Amino acid sequence: MNYVYVVLTVILAYLLGSISFAVVFSKIFMKKDVRELGSGNAGTTNVIRTGGFKVGAITFLGDVLKGFVACFVGKLVFAACFENGEKWAVYGAFICGLACMLGHVFPIFFQFKGGKGIATSVGIFAVCCWPAILLGLAVFTLGVFITRIVSISSIIAAITVASCSMAFHKLINPTAQFWPIAVLSAVMGILVIAKHSDNIKRLINGTEKKMTFGRKK
Repeated sequence: MNYVYVVLTVILAYLLGSISFAVVFSKIFMKKDVRELGSGNAGTTNVIRTGGFKVGAITFLGDVLKGFVACFVGKLVFAACFENGEKWAVYGAFICGLACMLGHVFPIFFQFKGGKGIATSVGIFAVCCWPAILLGLAVFTLGVFITRIVSISSIIAAITVASCSMAFHKLINPTAQFWPIAVLSAVMGILVIAKHSDNIKRLINGTEKKMTFGRKK
């Protein structure tokens, strides 16, 4: 019976991730689907570019919260359902975090056309490995300040978070094994980078846009 709860928790994490706040809030506040505007991405950056900072801010908050809730609930359920619950709590947080990110990137409620996972990963790693996300946010902020290009800052931040999550695995939980954490962290990092493939092409071609704020007229 415990395994049923575990499976249901992972499924619910995916479904929670599938709530695309970029699409929801763009339809509420802009009366349009953000996937039909700007870059076509269902993420915070495109919402800011096409709808303004306020709409982008609540989109970011929604994506962060769903990642946090999915991981936190996963941590509690796995800890309760397995022996040696302290170790399994860490695995539960990472597994449900990956499920939530997959939902965000491939949302079942929105034709599997979702965002790139940056904001959601903030909530995920706030539970899974808070030192990694703090360093990742610092790297992202510095990158945007220097380059004003969100995509390259996001890619570098994703690499930073995944790498630090592996490096700090003993700090997260001394009883947890390295490889499960390393694999799950790497998969999430690779997923984020893969979703930036078009941005990478534009970066190589020198055509990637720099960040601007406010609603386009």
